[in-house]
Amino acid sequence: MRKITYAQAINEATKQLMERDHQVFIIGQGCTSPWYVGNTTNGLFEKFGEKRVIDTPISENGMSGVALGAALTGLKPILIFPRMDFMYLAFDQIINQAANWRYMFGGKVNAPLVIRGIINRGGEQAAQHSQALHSMFAHVPGLKVVMPATPYDAKGLLISAVEDGNPVVYIDDNWLYKEEAEVPEEIYRVPIGKGAIKKKGKDVTIVAISYMVKQAAEAAEDLEKEGISAEVIDLRSIKPLDEEIILESVKKTKRLVIADVGWQTGGIASEIANKVYSKLYKELKSEIEIVALPDVPAPASQVLEEKFYPNKNNIIEAVKKNN
Repeated sequence: MRKITYAQAINEATKQLMERDHQVFIIGQGCTSPWYVGNTTNGLFEKFGEKRVIDTPISENGMSGVALGAALTGLKPILIFPRMDFMYLAFDQIINQAANWRYMFGGKVNAPLVIRGIINRGGEQAAQHSQALHSMFAHVPGLKVVMPATPYDAKGLLISAVEDGNPVVYIDDNWLYKEEAEVPEEIYRVPIGKGAIKKKGKDVTIVAISYMVKQAAEAAEDLEKEGISAEVIDLRSIKPLDEEIILESVKKTKRLVIADVGWQTGGIASEIANKVYSKLYKELKSEIEIVALPDVPAPASQVLEEKFYPNKNNIIEAVKKNN
């Protein structure tokens, strides 16, 4: 086993899937450009050609309709949105069509479509290029939503998503692209709908999503030095949600902090808090704390960005608030 980056893990998974199954292809804006997709498709156009690596015009609704139509014929498209903000323009295809197709046709026709939405924030990209929209897609029946936080999971979850046979929204974060970890060279799978305990602890549970898993792990290390033992859970999937791993941990620690990369109002963090409180409210020793984006659009100023995006210090503060 060797160490590769998160971006290289996505690239390797895509390449291996395309080599093994000629029905798999890539389609999306800028999918041949490292500037757009952060090296996650490097070398694929040269290896597989323009029929299997399709760089589309700027038409999110149109390219999504093409990808869905291909999926309905039995092909296995990976549809790429270099900035998931513009998935708004494809809501009709993704939510009205892809999410409902199997149900409306009595399970006789699947839509094996993987939709890669990239969270492409920071760098003063401002409100229209910085959004994490995972909670919106998790709200929709018929869609599965995964958010890998490590190179290992980035590869394994992409393979599972392509093999699933149903529409899967696969959300990767460009802030994770340079993270390195050990990743097997062979094809392997990470199950959709199963979280992972990244660090065991006994005093508080920190449930984290995507980039916030890294922040939570760093926060837990700092808290350990102060005598606070934090258990860190990487959700990996937010639809379906691994309720069991969360509830078992909170039963033990009696305290919960949730760290999300999106807004709090109407978000997945609020959904998790509701599930835990409704089932364990008698066992909780303190209020559930949520670390998330403030309910304002992303700023363009770098100085404001440093205040806008939460980090390990916000998690530490939340842990100590009611400890």
